[in-house]
Amino acid sequence: GAAANLLLPGRGLTMGDGWETRRRREPGHDWALLALGHPGVIRRIEVDTAHFKGNFPDRCALQAAFAPDVPEAALVAQSQFWPTLLPEQPLRADAIQIFESEIQQLGPISHIRFNILPDGGVSRLRLFGELA
Repeated sequence: GAAANLLLPGRGLTMGDGWETRRRREPGHDWALLALGHPGVIRRIEVDTAHFKGNFPDRCALQAAFAPDVPEAALVAQSQFWPTLLPEQPLRADAIQIFESEIQQLGPISHIRFNILPDGGVSRLRLFGELA
């Protein structure tokens, strides 16, 4: 599935309405880079695994940076070294998981790297906070 589905409005209607990755047979994990609409400070993160019951990721983590003027090609390489916004957190099937106290305060950010470990499906990702 397309990672852009993470940003669609509302909850997913089916698994096909979310972002699902293939099962990994090699080391590593899957991830997606997303630009925020405006730079801001994140206070709440919601990870929704709606309709993903046997194929949701075991856990997730987010990395983030303030990089509004970095070319897209450079973002991919740099993102693996960004600081942690949300340390690895376990996920549940078919549920909205809310994270607030687990968020690391990094100041204003413009981009995130959403890591799902090792693979699986997520319906929606929502970040809430204040504009920088």
